[in-house]
Amino acid sequence: MRAKLSVVIPTLDAAEELARSLPALAEGLEAGLIRELVISDGGSRDDTLRIADAAGAVVVSGPASRGGQLRRGAARAGGPWLLFMHADMVLPPGWPAVVQRHMPTGRPAYFRLRFDAPGPAARLVAGWANLRARLLHLPYGDQGLLIARADYDAAGGFPDIPLMEDVAIARRLGRRLCRLPVTVTTSAERYRRAGWLRQGARNLWRLIRYLAGADPARLARRY
Repeated sequence: MRAKLSVVIPTLDAAEELARSLPALAEGLEAGLIRELVISDGGSRDDTLRIADAAGAVVVSGPASRGGQLRRGAARAGGPWLLFMHADMVLPPGWPAVVQRHMPTGRPAYFRLRFDAPGPAARLVAGWANLRARLLHLPYGDQGLLIARADYDAAGGFPDIPLMEDVAIARRLGRRLCRLPVTVTTSAERYRRAGWLRQGARNLWRLIRYLAGADPARLARRY
């Protein structure tokens, strides 16, 4: 019986991020869980494709648009379950057992989030993200998305938009989304550059504008 899980990662000049995140996938291979790794690239000019090739990944190329890249990656993936994750998302030890236990439920799921930074600001922003996902059923892409192929197709897949593609599919999945008892670590670099409160406020404002009907392409230009 073939492994059930296809992992899909969108990339754009993500060599440093992949160097940190890909080693954690080895545990899924050893557990016989991962069927394939699909890297959906948007035109990287660094070592992203070399790292992907060394990892034995299937590479799909196309225009840089996160929603479009995820959609193309999913179209190439062959597993009955899909795990969408950002290049800077690092899975913790023991994650394959949690995923395997969850699969019989059939429900789409996401992970708890933490940042690779110390201090109260990092905990506050991660806490808000986890609360938003739990109460509003709106996890972002940096929390990952584990979903059965049948549910992904029924939801229409990721829309080909440059931003808020994660919110779009989460709204279609609604209350069926549940949280896995696993915490993933994601990069705090954007928050370090912009400032924790400023970046957090920007993200919240973008979410409000998107839910109010703003054009994702316009929001992406200010991202």
